[in-house]
This record gives sequence, structure tokens and C-alpha cells, in this order.
Amino acid sequence: MSEKFFLHPRLAADTFIVDDWMLCRVLLMNDARFPWLILVPRQDGLRDFDEIAERDKHTFLTEIDRASRALRSVTSAEKMNVAALGNMVPQLHVHVVARFATDAAWPAPVWGVGEAIPYSTLQVDALIVALREAAKQ
Repeated sequence: MSEKFFLHPRLAADTFIVDDWMLCRVLLMNDARFPWLILVPRQDGLRDFDEIAERDKHTFLTEIDRASRALRSVTSAEKMNVAALGNMVPQLHVHVVARFATDAAWPAPVWGVGEAIPYSTLQVDALIVALREAAKQ
């Protein structure tokens, strides 16, 4: 991966690092209301999907699927939302959000709903371990 890779400061401030996969850094959003992974390709200067090199597109989609399966396995989510907006953070990143009919935003998108509830240290540590294990499957 690119030696010039830098995580956007907003992503760094709002997340915990879960793992580095072949292409992407996997992050956990620090909001206990919504189990939420963010995948960031570790390549400098990417803003949009069409900027992913042809040789990396399959890996990118495979890692999005891997994140979705791991998150569903750990949370028993009813629905997985996958989105790449990039309007606030220009660095290419994909959100994978576990959704439930009982969550605070259902059925609307999670963006801009209430205030984030940070994970406790115990919660985040346990969730990261569980996600790493589920992603191996």
C-alpha cells in the first residue's frame, strides 16, 4: 500500500482502528448506537470509486462484503447499509452500518440523528476482538 497514506483527521478523530486488510484500513465508528465500520483504501489521493485502480476493484468489493458479513455476524443486524458519500470527508471511504428496526434512526439514514454515544473502553475492546475474529471466517 501507499507509503503516503494518511487517514483524514476527521476519520481519525471519530473512529478506532480495527485492522488493516489487503487494501483497506478498517475503522469502527465511535457511536455505540449504530455498529458501524468504515473502510478506507490505503492509497493516497482517492476521492471516488472510479479512482480505484482496475487491479484493486475486486479487492475493494471483496473487503466491503467481508466487513458486512463480519458486522452482521457480530451484531445479528436486520439490515446492512453500505454507502460512500464523501461530502464532509473527501478521502474515499465506505460506511458499512448494521441497522435494526429498533435503532434511533430507523428507517432513515444514521447521519445527523441525535448525538453519538461513545463506546466504553470495555465495549470497544470486546467489539474489535469480535469483529477481527468474525472477519477471519
